[in-house]
Order: sequence, then C-alpha cells, then structure tokens
Amino acid sequence: MASTGLVAACATTPIKGNPAVEVTALAETLPVGTTNEDAADDPAIWHNAANPAASLIVGTDKKAGLHVYALDGSQKTFLDAGLVNNVDLVELADGSIMVAASDRTDPATAHVFLALLNGETGALSPLGRYPIAAGEGYGLCMAQPAVNGSVRVFSPVKDGSIVQTIFTPGEGSWKAESLLLHKLASQPEGCVHDVRTDTLYVGEEMAGIWAFNLKVDGAPRLVAAIDNAQLVADVEGLALAPQGDNGGYLIASSQGDNAYAIYRLPDITPVGRFRIAAGPFGAAEETDGIALDIRSFGETYPLGVFVAQDGRNGSAAQNFKLVSWADVKAALQLP
Repeated sequence: MASTGLVAACATTPIKGNPAVEVTALAETLPVGTTNEDAADDPAIWHNAANPAASLIVGTDKKAGLHVYALDGSQKTFLDAGLVNNVDLVELADGSIMVAASDRTDPATAHVFLALLNGETGALSPLGRYPIAAGEGYGLCMAQPAVNGSVRVFSPVKDGSIVQTIFTPGEGSWKAESLLLHKLASQPEGCVHDVRTDTLYVGEEMAGIWAFNLKVDGAPRLVAAIDNAQLVADVEGLALAPQGDNGGYLIASSQGDNAYAIYRLPDITPVGRFRIAAGPFGAAEETDGIALDIRSFGETYPLGVFVAQDGRNGSAAQNFKLVSWADVKAALQLP
C-alpha cells in the first residue's frame, strides 16, 4: 500500500525513525507497465539451484498482472493476471514452481490466483482463481509444501482477516480449503512464514508485526509494535533470513521513513535499520513488498539477494531494486 495518505497528513513534520545505514542497489528491474500510478507492489524470488545467476524474480503490477525478471533486471515475460497485489512462490516435489498471488479483482471476495513458472523461459501458465474469503484480497505468503504435496497459502484480507488456505493436488486441478485464523483490528498486508518453527508473521500496517505460532495454538502475539524509532508506519513487506533451527533475522519495510527494520530471531530483538540510497540505479522509497533469499546467486550476490519495490522511481513507472545481502550485512556488521 502506498503511504500517500500518511505523507499528506505529515507533510510538514515527517516522522523519522532511528538512524539507518545506507546501501545501494546493484540492479533494478524494468518498470512495470502501468505508468503514473501506484502499481508495482510485491516481489518473489525463485532460486535456480543449477545456475544461481539465472534465477528469476516475479513482481506484481497490481493494476495489470505479473512480470518475470532476470537478475539483471531485464523482463523475461508478462502475464495479464488482473488486479494481483502480493505474490509468493514455492518449488514442488516434482521440481515445478508454483506461484500464488492475492487477487483483488472482486472487491467483495478475496481470491488466490495460481500459476506455474517455467524456470527456463520465465513463462507463467495459469492454474486458476480460487475464492478464499469474503472481503478484498490483499496480502499473501506461502509455506513450503507438505509431505503429502499440499501447499498452505496465507492471505491477510483487507478487512483484517488472516486466512489459511490449503491447496491439495488432484487430477489436473487443485482443491482449496480455507480457514479463518484470526481477525486483526485494522488492515494487514505483508506476511512471511517460517517453516522451521511454523510461525506466520503478519504486518498490521498501522500497528506492527504479529507472530502466529501455528505449531502451538495459532494465537497472535504482537512482537514488534510501530514505535516511530525502529518501525515507522506503514509496516509493509516482510522477509526472513533464516539461520540454524530458529535464528536469523526478520526484515520489515518501514515505509513511513523509507527504511527497512531488522530484528534478530527468535526473540525479535531490534538490531538495526538500513535504507537503499541513491546510487547508479537510484534510491528506493515508499517500499511496499520485499523479498530475500540468502542462498548464493553468483558473483554479484554471493550471500543472497534482497529485492524491494520502489514507490518513487523518478519519472519512470515504479519498479524493483536489487541489493546484495552481503552489503547489508557488512553495513550493519551482522554476524
């Protein structure tokens, strides 16, 4: 979600959080096709294990569909998928790549749009639209596939509902079964699932970050409140840098002051902030969705790649910026 309302309300006294170290992007994607609008929103990363430098990024144009990019930012393909807002992907047991996107085409009924991604060509093949709950579709993230091949998709709906949908494979199609996990008091969007602990993290835009321990009771726990220091509203995209059984980092887009907040897992301890400053590919501002994969992506991204939506891309349409996770770790002196 763009922070236009927040910026307008605070135009004379913008909120600035704690100091943030600066990194610069090493690449940027071509702009999305929708110009002069808040359109680009959320990225997802597919890691090509056989050739990491040939990995792919799927990004949403929430006015039009899904773009697929190479790591140099060039566009591989585009799929007219309608009003898709957030996106995630997982690799299935047979090696195929399932992409899921929150579909807000029908404002009365949230849907999940499914597609298969061809890792060689970048082409997306639609699998269908599945209604999952009343209300407007908004956020989305996925869990890694279960042993039986089923895939859980988590959908923060605009009215605050947090919905889990289990997609089970059948003959030529997928069966969807949805369950309401909880309803937050206000609008959520970004989410990320930690497969190690079966914890779902959800950002409530004006409140903070909630953790749902699905292995225990699924009850939500506010683990990082918006404090205008570490985290400035809106809290938007969430991403993970897992280490070990339950360690690593949780990263959140602190959209209100163009920064990214980092918390150490498992205790959600604030460890610092960074921002993407002006460089050869420009800064990133008013970021909605983010994605992070800490596997090697070749010489340019040896410790992983961080991808952030850029809400103000000069005179061009919005796009996505790519940052080396090694640069972030070095700037913040993370172990």
